[in-house]
Amino acid sequence: MRFVRTLLAAGFLLAACVIVRGDDRPTASALERAPSGWTNLLKGANPLDHFTRVPIPPEGKLNPESQWTIDPASGWLVCAGNRGHEWLRHDQEYGDVIFHVEWRFTPVEGKKGYNSGVFARNSADGRVWHQAQTGSGSGGFLFGDTPREGKLKRINHGGQVKSRVKPAGEWNTFELECKGREITLWVNGAVADTITDCELERGYLGLEAEGYRIEFRSVLVKPLPGEKAEK
Repeated sequence: MRFVRTLLAAGFLLAACVIVRGDDRPTASALERAPSGWTNLLKGANPLDHFTRVPIPPEGKLNPESQWTIDPASGWLVCAGNRGHEWLRHDQEYGDVIFHVEWRFTPVEGKKGYNSGVFARNSADGRVWHQAQTGSGSGGFLFGDTPREGKLKRINHGGQVKSRVKPAGEWNTFELECKGREITLWVNGAVADTITDCELERGYLGLEAEGYRIEFRSVLVKPLPGEKAEK
């Protein structure tokens, strides 16, 4: 009985940790709470001029042809997902910031697995990275390679948080808030996950291409107080 009680206690503690990372209480997005002060990263005649394609892994090679385009009718950013594994890095480095991204996969009949991600606090080459995992009805957690005492350490909260991600074909909203050493992920109406000890306090925002067609709209950034806004 003592062993059973120990297991039950351990299970309770694990559940408590999950609740801390994503307690599932409905909350408004940062955009809804404070709609002013945001910059649309897809604005302008040539918004992709402010982004750089970076291979994954960093020592990899890029396909000469880009898989990223701006749809002329909607103004949305489209990743065809057909030219290799890479990420699209926005070329301004940020410290304390909120990154708001709305995204959806293009559904493929009979397909179950979909993959992409939203990045924050990455190094320029992507060797240090923190990703909010997307998916089709899955994802909505944080993972990456983060610096710890001079070395990179893999973190992966997959399976430790409740997924709030909708199926392929439906729009999802992610907000990554970076403040000090903390990165918080808000997904579709609630805080889903948090990293509390990120040693990289400045970095780059970005979006991932990993073999699936995905559309991005309302790609917005808002510097937090004390952080310089984009010119």
